[in-house]
Parts: sequence; structure tokens; C-alpha cells
Amino acid sequence: MQQVKIAYAQNTITRSSQGLVQELAFMVEVDNLAYDKQVEIHWAGEDEHWHADTATYQLTRADGRELWLAKVQCPLTPQHNLPGTIRFAVRYETMGRIFWDSNHGHNYSLDADCGIVVYSRVPLLHCFHDPVLQGGKVRLPIQTAVRADLEATAVRIHWSTDHWKTKRVSRCLRRANYWHAACGSAARNPNRYGWEIWAGRIPVRQAYRVEYYLEAETPKGLVRDDALGQNYQSRRSSLRIMTLNLHCNQEKDQAAKFKQIAHVIEQLDVDVVCFQEVAEDWNDGRGDWATNTARTINGHLPQPYHLFADYSHLGFEKYREGLAILSRHEFTSTDSGYVSESEDIYDIHARRVLMAQIHVPYFGPVNVYSAHLSWVEDGFEEQFERLRSWVNRQHTEEVIASVVCGDFNIAADSAAYSGIVRTGDLQDQYLRATRPDLFERVFGKAKQNSMRTLNGDGRIDYIWLKTDSELRALSARELFTPTAYGRVSDHPGYLVEFERC
Repeated sequence: MQQVKIAYAQNTITRSSQGLVQELAFMVEVDNLAYDKQVEIHWAGEDEHWHADTATYQLTRADGRELWLAKVQCPLTPQHNLPGTIRFAVRYETMGRIFWDSNHGHNYSLDADCGIVVYSRVPLLHCFHDPVLQGGKVRLPIQTAVRADLEATAVRIHWSTDHWKTKRVSRCLRRANYWHAACGSAARNPNRYGWEIWAGRIPVRQAYRVEYYLEAETPKGLVRDDALGQNYQSRRSSLRIMTLNLHCNQEKDQAAKFKQIAHVIEQLDVDVVCFQEVAEDWNDGRGDWATNTARTINGHLPQPYHLFADYSHLGFEKYREGLAILSRHEFTSTDSGYVSESEDIYDIHARRVLMAQIHVPYFGPVNVYSAHLSWVEDGFEEQFERLRSWVNRQHTEEVIASVVCGDFNIAADSAAYSGIVRTGDLQDQYLRATRPDLFERVFGKAKQNSMRTLNGDGRIDYIWLKTDSELRALSARELFTPTAYGRVSDHPGYLVEFERC
């Protein structure tokens, strides 16, 4: 199989009151040979001037191949004509190697204003599948390219918003004026390349997720596009939760590191952040909110988050040392309490935990905890048991998930970690997302828990999920290391991305 291949391309000329714009779109299939890669479309119009436009990642198919999309808009201006008919090829670079799909050296040709051409050997294909239900979208438009020689008499969308407990069917229509109605284009439907567009929509309303496949009725029987057996899926945005111990103002270049943390929160589109070792000037125990480090980081965000903070004890002889939760979404309730025997603010083992309930759009109420527990010899087990009891009490029927984040001061290959596993209440989401095979050995029904499986895993910072929560970890990353955004503390940070089950 080719390492890179054009799947389909579109060439249309949009006509509106603002003038003429030629729009080009290219969907490319690539083998996932490495994480770092660059996919480009090299194309030239009738002026023979070659351009290189970068494609962006869209999704991974059931066969492991990735889809990358490039879009180009070329307005007609007094200085520039429209490209017209174009020639193009695809360039894929990864691991120091370069691969091309150039139609065996002849390049591809695509007529001006011709609509969509599918290069994959399929009878019908869902084009420009959007895996994310953007914003408050309540209808999902579906565009299906069908080979005209199939003589399709009907095209239907089979869909579900509840994991196929119930199934619905919506029909697609083929209209000769499809392109004119869609964008003012004069493209024919079907076009000279033998492809016709059938269009429909799914009324997703307020659903979090919709799964679907397409089916065409032809004189020779039914033809289906079900995304290589996994069905298509579009869902609302995911929920991204990050945890980081800030090291209580002990870093060199502290101000620059606070700005870097805010930059990463913005760049990675993090929804909720749990901080530990948040520092605030002691000021005879009264504190000084203006110096609170979580507040400082929040102030560097282009649009500040909702912030809840509290302190536990005197840290480094000069700070109120505590915790904070930042959230893009509003808090519906907050709470703070000691899980240690000691509540003496002059005792380093006086440990407080913060809790915030957040109503996440399209998810529901999520309980989030920020914790910094003592070492095993200094009260970890008692503190963890109080925290676990608190999480269980607050995890009521209306709560869809409870997420516990923070610095637990126990290594993943320790007996204390094994004790958490044995409770059956909390599961390690970084492990689940990055090592699902190992996660299953540790947390699975077989209970094959052996510390040997986690040898060398020295993490002490975690994002735990209560076992019966309605979230699923999609991915996870370790942050703020020399190779990932730079060191900002004596701890790395961890980010887990969740979807609703």
C-alpha cells in the first residue's frame, strides 16, 4: 500500500455578492509511520505557478491510516486571476523520509468548478467527515459522493445517539443544482468524472455524540460506507484536565515559567487545571491574594478561568501553601477540607483537599478534586481513606464523573499504589490512555496486579477517575519536561483528554 495517497479533492468556484472565490480542498490518506510528520499539497493553476499548502490532521481510520485535510481559497482580484484547472501532487515527510503521490509522476488534474472527484476505489464515500460537533450545532450536514454508474435510487443515513440502543434513518437527496445551492457554483451533479453528490442532515439536537453509516440502494443491491467497519462518529468537544505541582515559588525565572504554564493551558485548550503547592505571601497568616501564584497564572490567560483556591499550611517559612482549581466552565459548587489528622497551619502534614463541581456542557456535573497528600510514613494512608470516603459520598446519581488530581507522594510501583488499586474505587487515567495493555493487567477484572508490571514507573502525580464514572480517557500526555514545553517545576504535569461514554 502507498504510504501517502489522495482520497478525494474538490474544485469549486463560489459566486456571491462579495465576488468570485475558487475553493480547493484535498483529503489525503497517510500511513502513521511516526508522530511527527508533514503533509503538503503541491499544486499549480493555469498560470503554471506552483504552490505548497500544508494539510492538518483530521482523524485516524479503523485500519490505522490517518486522514489529513488541506483547504485553499483563491479570490479573484484585479491583481490575481482564479487558478482555473489545476494540477497537483501530495508530499509526505516523516522520519527524514519523503513520499509522494504524484499519479505515477504525471500529477493529478482537476477541472475548474468541477465539484468533487474521488480517487479511492469505492462506490460511495462520505466526504469531509467532521469528527467534532462544533459549538452548539444541532444539525449535522452529510455530503456523500456516489458513483453515477451505480444508478442509485436512494441514499440513507443510519444513525444513533445512544450507542445503537435505538436507530434512526434519515434520507439524502440528489439535486442537479446541489453545487449552485451550496455555494453558488456552476458545477454539475453528476460531474464529468462520474461522481454525484447526495446530501442530507442528521438532527443531533443536544446529543453529545452521533454514530452513523451510509447506505445506497441500487439495482444490484445495497452498497454501504461504514468507515471500514467502525462507523462514522461526530461528538462534542472533549474534556481536558491537567494537574501540576507548582513548587511553591521555588523556581528560577519564576515569572517566565508562570507565563509558560498559561501559554500551554491556552495552546492545548485545557478545560480544568488542578494546581498543588500554590504559593501566596504569608503576611502573618492573613495571606495576600495579589501574590497568589494560581491567580498570577490565570491572569496571563487571554480569557481568565474561574478560580477556586485555599491553603493548607505555612510553606517554606514564608508562604501560605495550598491548592487551586481553574475551570473554563463555571463552578456549581465548591468545598475545601482537611483530610489529615492535623489542621495546624504550622504543620507541613496538615493537608487540605479542594473540590469543585463543574457543569460541563453536553457532559453534565463533574466533581473535580485537587489533592496534595503526605508521604506514606507521614499519614498518606489515613489521608487517602478520608479523601476516598469524601469522593464516594459526593458521587451522587446526577454526577456523571469524579476526577481526583494531584500529588500523591507515592510511586506507581509502590505498595501504596497497589492499595489504591485494591479499593476498586479509582483508576489511573494516564496509564489507561498511554498503556491500555498494562492498565488492563493492573485494573482489569482478572486482578493480575503485580508491582513488577509497573517497575520503573516513578510517577507520583496522578489523574484518577472514579470507577463507575461516565467518562473514557482518549489520550494523555506528560508535560513540562525538557522535551515537552520545558521544565517549570520540580514536578512534570499530566494532561488527560476525556470523552463522555
